[in-house]
Amino acid sequence: MSDATFDFRDQVVVVTGVGRVGQIGYAVADGFAQAGARLVIAAHDGMALAARSREFAARGVEVRTAAGDLTKPDVANLVVEQAVKHFGRLDVLVNVAGGFTGIANVTETSLDVLDRAIAVNVTTMYLVSRAAAQVMAARHKGAIVSFASIAALSAKPAMAAYSAAKAGVAALTRSMALELRDSGVRVNAVAPGLVRTGDNVGAIGDGPARWVEIADIVNAVMFLSSDLSAGITGHVLPVSRGDI
Repeated sequence: MSDATFDFRDQVVVVTGVGRVGQIGYAVADGFAQAGARLVIAAHDGMALAARSREFAARGVEVRTAAGDLTKPDVANLVVEQAVKHFGRLDVLVNVAGGFTGIANVTETSLDVLDRAIAVNVTTMYLVSRAAAQVMAARHKGAIVSFASIAALSAKPAMAAYSAAKAGVAALTRSMALELRDSGVRVNAVAPGLVRTGDNVGAIGDGPARWVEIADIVNAVMFLSSDLSAGITGHVLPVSRGDI
């Protein structure tokens, strides 16, 4: 949910990682829905995704879904195809899909941990963005916003795999921005700090941490997706209340 006022009427927005209520992906999709967008939502969990779709549709939101493993090119392509097939265009892609893969020192983790971190954070962003960029470039307009992390911008102990993956998201963002700037497609990312989600509070408690509210993240994403940021591309925006 967004506290700010944005207008995305008649625009088509794809949001990946839309699973449970109370998590960031759902909040981002909800923010765009409140701003009048037509949605394509994607997630690995088909049952959760169907439930979210029904909730949006009951509110009068035009919504389509794409369920599956976004580390697979055919699934990533399907997400974008749903937008073009049902709505005839794609204006915004928000790559929320990804996630934290645990805390452990490098010497105590297996290669599987790194592989998983790269797959869910970098590969998903790369594949869906690649498919979206082709559609957007043909129209000479579009915005892609991905999720990095402050862990990508400064060293954090026992988070090497996650930090490396999110740094990959940041690097891809900057490279794609350069490749696509002459085609009218902007590519940016947000780098959240510790976000107050149910999962995070459950894991560490609702203590005196410097929490970032979900609305702060949603507002930043919608700003980077809107014409208000028309001159911004290749930027990784910390949303961390000063923790960098």
